[in-house]
Amino acid sequence: MNGLLPGREVRVEVVAVTDPGQRRSENQDQFLVADLSHRDPNGPLLHGGDDRPGVHGPEAFPVGELGGLLLVCDGMGGAAGGATASGMAIRVIHGMMSTQWATERRRIPVHFARHMAAALEQANTLIYDRSRRETDLGGMGTTATAVGVLDTHLLLGQVGDSRAYLFRQGVLTQLTRDQSVVQMLRESGALAADEVRTDRRSNLILQALGSTPKVTVDLTHQSLREGDVALLCSDGLSGEVDDVEIGRILSRPLPLESIGQELVDLANARGGPDNITVILARFEGDALSPPVDGELVRRNPMALEGG
Repeated sequence: MNGLLPGREVRVEVVAVTDPGQRRSENQDQFLVADLSHRDPNGPLLHGGDDRPGVHGPEAFPVGELGGLLLVCDGMGGAAGGATASGMAIRVIHGMMSTQWATERRRIPVHFARHMAAALEQANTLIYDRSRRETDLGGMGTTATAVGVLDTHLLLGQVGDSRAYLFRQGVLTQLTRDQSVVQMLRESGALAADEVRTDRRSNLILQALGSTPKVTVDLTHQSLREGDVALLCSDGLSGEVDDVEIGRILSRPLPLESIGQELVDLANARGGPDNITVILARFEGDALSPPVDGELVRRNPMALEGG
């Protein structure tokens, strides 16, 4: 059983948009949207890759007892390596959440987060091992930003610099922390905020699945409110469109597919130097409390002890 009161539900509407951009011949981004409670492998699932540019969805489903999973991966390491790494990450993470999490007896948020972290770590191991075995895939890796939805909770796991945001009552908040050189320099005071976008080190990240034998998954959590919109994206969007502009577009009363396409179009209008992927998910339902006026959304680290 899920943790919702009887007769109450959370519903999610999801759209994904992916595009190779203006300067890349192929799309090495990958995305996944899965209803984990729908056990039929051909059931509600949006899955994009290098051969499926465009708008995918909308897809809508109630959040069941196993929850849902949103995932964006941005591959790197050459034409063959980047696409291989991001594709492996998608398959491994989805596979583990569809099997091992599905057999979990206590379906509570902390256990979902444990399984999600384990899936990211396993993807790292398999990508790293394959890159060592196959010389044409040497040095491949991928970012991975995963958002789990369970009951009224968002559970986030991140490796790299693909981002997750929450849009609530007209305010956009970045939930993830970029694991990048420029973010580290900014936090240390060595780089001003207005220098981040143009710094020549902006593409250097501190972690990626497959780059090293082990990774540290950054886990955070949020409580959902009625009308919340989650946005996941690769840096093909966030590198060209700033948070103020993203928030302005999200504020417009448009269908999610129109918002997603407008965000991608704007990144392309700025030159589209990289692949661009966006997932938008809107949450509604009588199990969700309305937002509180003036409520601030903050990053909430998640400890896995206990439970």
